[in-house]
Amino acid sequence: MSNQEEKNELEVKYDIDGTEIRLTKSMIEKYIVGGETKITMPEFKFFTELCKARKLNPFLKEVYCIKYSAKSPAQIVVGKDVVLKRAILHPQYDGKETGVIVKQEDGTILERQGCFVEETEKLVGGWAKVYRKDRKYPEYMSVSFKEVAQTKGDGGLNKNWKSKGATMVEKVAKVRALREAFVDELQGMYEAEEMGVNLEPSNEPEVVEEPNVSEQMSGQEIIDIEPKEVDMSEL
Repeated sequence: MSNQEEKNELEVKYDIDGTEIRLTKSMIEKYIVGGETKITMPEFKFFTELCKARKLNPFLKEVYCIKYSAKSPAQIVVGKDVVLKRAILHPQYDGKETGVIVKQEDGTILERQGCFVEETEKLVGGWAKVYRKDRKYPEYMSVSFKEVAQTKGDGGLNKNWKSKGATMVEKVAKVRALREAFVDELQGMYEAEEMGVNLEPSNEPEVVEEPNVSEQMSGQEIIDIEPKEVDMSEL
């Protein structure tokens, strides 16, 4: 891209605690996505709308834009524990309970706090309850391990889900419960575990199936976020 083209690029600006964040399509491709892969203009607008509305700084790794290839949709996920941190800071946050769902040898299904699973048990899911001071009942969420576990190209579980399955499924349930409890503050914010994205560096390259993100990337959730200053009619 020439200097003149860079100067004429669409630029999105927003403020986070007095710090001005400036984002252009070429900046995101160079510093956030990395490599030679290009993002589309709708993906640029989707990413910047989320950053702006939720006051996320991609340069501090609070949010990622990951693109496997030119033909695949961009994966937009927030950094580790961003959802939990935002919820804890909310004045109505009143704690949480989380755990795993296991199937015992006799077929009994048991919800257990924490991530401990006996060798004789089968891990079948995760659960979470999030409490708010202004609500009588907690927000409850349960997820099936089979439905959310991420797999490799050969159909087997990927490295994290194979070695830390209980931790992973518990976190997915927790993040979903937090998002339901604080929908106005956390809408559109998905963590890597939900989207099948591995943000941890690894010495072993692993081919992972590209997650189905058609629902998340539809733009509906981000379009509903206020305030808006990007013209979404161009999507």
